[in-house]
Amino acid sequence: MAEGVEVTPAKMSTTTKTATVKKAMKAVSLTDEAVLSGYGNPVGEANGQLAKAIASKVDNDCMDALQTATIVFDGSAKKIDYTGIVDAIDLLDEEVNTEKVLFVHPKQVTDLRKDANFLSADKYTAGVVMSGEIGKICNCRVVASKKVPAVKVGASGSQVDCYACPIVKLEQDAETEDEVPAITIYLKRDTNVETERHTLSRTTDVSADKHYVATLSNEAKVVLAKFKK
Repeated sequence: MAEGVEVTPAKMSTTTKTATVKKAMKAVSLTDEAVLSGYGNPVGEANGQLAKAIASKVDNDCMDALQTATIVFDGSAKKIDYTGIVDAIDLLDEEVNTEKVLFVHPKQVTDLRKDANFLSADKYTAGVVMSGEIGKICNCRVVASKKVPAVKVGASGSQVDCYACPIVKLEQDAETEDEVPAITIYLKRDTNVETERHTLSRTTDVSADKHYVATLSNEAKVVLAKFKK
C-alpha cells in the first residue's frame, strides 16, 4: 500500500451445516434368578456392556460421517498400495505431508504388510503408537477396522467391488491456522445408565442412552479412497 492510502477491509464469511441430534439407547432385563445363578456380577456386567454398545454406535456414526467426504479417490483399478495412497492424499493439496490416519478393512492388511513401504508397528523404534494402529505408510497411521464398508464403484454393469477407506488429517497442522477437526461429535448428554426395579416380577431393567450427533465438520481434511477388494 502507498503511504497514506486506506486499505479496503475484506468481509469475513462463514458457512453453516445442519446436524440433527439423535438419541441412542439400549436396554436389558434381568430376572432375580439370572442374577443369583450367574457367576460374578451380572448387573455390573450389564451396565458395562450397555455402555460399550452405545460407544460402538457412536463409532458407527463416525464412520458413516466419514463416508460422506466430498474428496474422493477412485482406486478401483487395483488393490491398496503405496502408490494409490500417495495419489489419494495428494488430493488434499498439502504443502507439507502432515500426519494422517488411514482406516482399512482387515482383509486389506495382508496387501499392506507385503508392501515394501509399509512400516509395521512392531518395528517402531520410537514414538507413540495410536490405539489400534498396526503400522505406517506414507506418513499415515494405519488402523484396521471392520467398520470400513464395502462399496461398488463404476457404472452399472461394470462395477468393481471396493473398500471405502477414509484418510483423515490429524490436528495441529503447522501449515494452516484452520484447526477445525475433520469430524466432530456434538454431545448434548453423555452416556447415562439407569436401573429400574419391578417388584411384582422380581426383575431389574438396565438401560443406557446418549444424546449426540457425529458430523463431518471439515471436509478439507478427509479423502475417501476406494481401493479394489
